[in-house]
Amino acid sequence: IPSLLTSTVYEATRHFVVSRPSGNPVSDSQAKACQSRASALSDVFGRSIETEPMASSQTGRRRSTRKVIVLLLFVASIGIFFPAFSPLPAVSSSRPHRHSIKQVRAIGIGQKGLHKSENMTMHVVPYPKNNLWIPCQSPAEKKNLQDEAPRFEILHDKFWKDNEPFQIIGGDVHYFRIPPEYWEDRLLKAKAMGLNTIQTYIPWNLHEPQPQQFVFDGIANIEAFLKLAYRLGFLVMLRAGPYICAEWDLGGFPLWLLNVEPPIRLRSSDHAYLVFVEKWWSMLLPKIVPLLYNNGGPIENEYGSFGDDKSYLHSLVKLARQHVGDDVILYTTDGGTRETLDKGTIRGADVFSAVDFSTGENPWPIFELQKKYNAPGKSPPLSSEFYTGWLTHWGEKIAKTDANWTAAALDNILSRNASVVLYMAHGGTNFGFYSGANAGQISADYKPDLTSYDYDAPIQESGDVDNPKYKALRSVIKRYSRYQLPPVPANNVKKAYGRVKMERVASLFGVLNMVSDPKDGAQSDQPVPMESFGKVHDRAQIFMLCQPTGYASGPAYVGTIERWLNRNITIPHITCSSSVSLFILVENMGRVNYGQFLYDKKGILSSVLLDGSPLRGWKIFPISFDHINNILFTNPIAHVAHPLVQKSNKMLLKESEDDPLKGPAFHVGQFVINETDQVKDTYISFRGWSKGVCFVNGFNLGRYWPIEVT
Repeated sequence: IPSLLTSTVYEATRHFVVSRPSGNPVSDSQAKACQSRASALSDVFGRSIETEPMASSQTGRRRSTRKVIVLLLFVASIGIFFPAFSPLPAVSSSRPHRHSIKQVRAIGIGQKGLHKSENMTMHVVPYPKNNLWIPCQSPAEKKNLQDEAPRFEILHDKFWKDNEPFQIIGGDVHYFRIPPEYWEDRLLKAKAMGLNTIQTYIPWNLHEPQPQQFVFDGIANIEAFLKLAYRLGFLVMLRAGPYICAEWDLGGFPLWLLNVEPPIRLRSSDHAYLVFVEKWWSMLLPKIVPLLYNNGGPIENEYGSFGDDKSYLHSLVKLARQHVGDDVILYTTDGGTRETLDKGTIRGADVFSAVDFSTGENPWPIFELQKKYNAPGKSPPLSSEFYTGWLTHWGEKIAKTDANWTAAALDNILSRNASVVLYMAHGGTNFGFYSGANAGQISADYKPDLTSYDYDAPIQESGDVDNPKYKALRSVIKRYSRYQLPPVPANNVKKAYGRVKMERVASLFGVLNMVSDPKDGAQSDQPVPMESFGKVHDRAQIFMLCQPTGYASGPAYVGTIERWLNRNITIPHITCSSSVSLFILVENMGRVNYGQFLYDKKGILSSVLLDGSPLRGWKIFPISFDHINNILFTNPIAHVAHPLVQKSNKMLLKESEDDPLKGPAFHVGQFVINETDQVKDTYISFRGWSKGVCFVNGFNLGRYWPIEVT
């Protein structure tokens, strides 16, 4: 986006005029400074820039059409990079107003983006001729302008934005749980609900799936999300971790951290662990710093519920300060109890301590307790996780909370000018294999999370807002908002495309060599945890094969072992002329993201015993779906403007009609959308299916498992 936008600026901008408003005499040295800056801008833009005195209004009108375009493009290009830059007043203003001058620090635009200039400030004002004004201020003028620079701070137990008291009415909207095409849709619906702030986590494992292999495009384009949020008028509270919880796989930690030798201690002052955090933040934070409104960000998340390593928290603060400076508001979030706040906060003025608590709980004693963990005058009451609903595990009824009850609890907080962040404003979806899990007092008390992260939030997983909870919360927020709320956008249109015939094209065992890279596999005397291969797995299906070579007839299904049941499997006695092979397909259903069992390795973690004796000589196949279309040979579902999908050459994979295998297999279906206006949201029904993973056009939607609820 920046490269396209600045290219547009270059194409549209042929000539800049740098002017000086009348009435303020300019010294010779100031005039030279202006000319010097004009020359510098000329070098930057590759266009001529001249200085001239104040022109007549008639001249201004004669040039107005072209100049308005140039200014707006220039403003857009700066604004998209700097959330500190506020929208300009109407360009029809007859004179520049002091209060409307906005300071933009770190100027310099080139083909590689914006570059920081240490000794230069620039002010853009609504000017009668809509020229680009490079002011030549006296020292007194410069000080006054600096006093009006965008600022977010905490004073007198209040948040202050640009020297005005500010009540945070925010909500969590996670960019990584929403297709980028729908970021704006969800944010506009949050805006219409009355939110002025968006909070989001940054999951480390999404952005660094392999050591030093960073991903910041597509659904991982955090910079684009932040720029969009700014453009729509939001502040953003950024939760950079390194641990996030969030019902996200391993609490956001990359799985490869579990494979480091010697083992590291996550969420601790372990030097080896902090080295990895430093490398990650050294890549992440420089991308974020230019986008922050007077800067801001969190340190850890609910650490008081996990440990009490103060040295660790201080190390994170020191590391963050190295990147974002000392004027940034860093904050922690912990449960509203003395025990969790004792463990998870850093006393003093350096880090702000926020709290969370159960919805409906009396917030005011908790806010009073919060003050004890912040410096005097530095404790505006903030519930950074006001739960609008709750999460759901596989096999449970979908969590629901009453809309009016939730709205009453919100009103109790806002009515006395406390700040709040709705968790969640919009839940979204745990795409791919990123859903997490919870564990109880023992590891076997394992509860994996759904693919859906709807959370019973006011903006539903589908983006729908025509529901009682959205209306009830919006009604409360409307009473305390300083601005008129925008109209509520309509629900997105949905369409049923009918039944899609699914055809079985291959068994998993028949294409093991295609879904598992031989160089990633291993032979081992004992089973090896799957972290060693980058793919880990919680539920084991047992198969037997009585055949010397090949998989033509396929292994026979014997039974399933599940982590939460911990039972033995009886192997049937069969007569076989050759040796019998035992296959164990192990599935990862989500790593624990919260609590004492965070070190949640997957796979077979002990010996496999047959009649009390360990089985040896294992061949291990780490299965990856990264190249799913290599198996299917074709994109199974056609998009608009695609030619009709040709039949796949499935003969290489398709098994004989009398193949008795009923185990894991690949199925393909397809449908065609011929008209652009027929592309709508839709649902996939898995009624009648068992358990698996669904891909659409190569995108991993996530796990499905239509089981009866308990």
